Amino acid sequence: MKKKRIIGVFIIICVITMVYSIINIALWYIGVKRNREINEEIHEIINDDNIIDFAKLKEKNSDIVGYLKVNNTNIDYIVVKGNDNKFYLRHNLYKEYSHPGWIFMDYHNKLDGHDKNIVIYGHNNKEGSMFGSLKNVLEDEWYKNKDNHIINLVLEDKILTYQVFSTYSIKVEDYYINTNFKNDNEFKKFIQTIKKRSVYDYGVEINDIDSILTLSTCTGNGKKRVALHAKLLNNNLLQ
Repeated sequence: MKKKRIIGVFIIICVITMVYSIINIALWYIGVKRNREINEEIHEIINDDNIIDFAKLKEKNSDIVGYLKVNNTNIDYIVVKGNDNKFYLRHNLYKEYSHPGWIFMDYHNKLDGHDKNIVIYGHNNKEGSMFGSLKNVLEDEWYKNKDNHIINLVLEDKILTYQVFSTYSIKVEDYYINTNFKNDNEFKKFIQTIKKRSVYDYGVEINDIDSILTLSTCTGNGKKRVALHAKLLNNNLLQ
């Protein structure tokens, strides 16, 4: 009798686990479909010259701060910035609950022209949405195309143009997403460290007077992170 009871409990646990997994998978794909619809709708506001009506976008979500596109990836999204780094892990651009989340900037960034490291996050979604294709930057084909090394981050009042100087995969840590540095020497050590980590030599010189952009996502098993770092080349004000 005791053995039958144990088997019964085990079966119940298995069924509950299976149902939970099915629900999560369903919610994930519902979220992916919804995000695709939102992105298509938003791109009707963005033209080929990266001229974006931020006022119109902010009517949909006042957290919108920019637009990011990375060549030869699926990264082509409006960027938001919340009050923490948790909300947009499970909410889409319209603040609807969504398993795939959205692309968001670290809430510590101020966008006042003094950020030494602007950090942007996104889920590594298996079907390639959000930052699911950021892993492309670790491939020879992506690296060999120099057009891929230039990234524009469009803000409300300016376009920030960056050049990639480091791409790599690393175990989970907080070091490379640091946004606050005590002094120039600390930042200099920081950029030297993340440059040495790169799987490719981009031949880009960088020093403590520079500012950088960091893109970050997890790997499929969540035990590692894929990171891209790029140096700010210029700051073009929009009229």
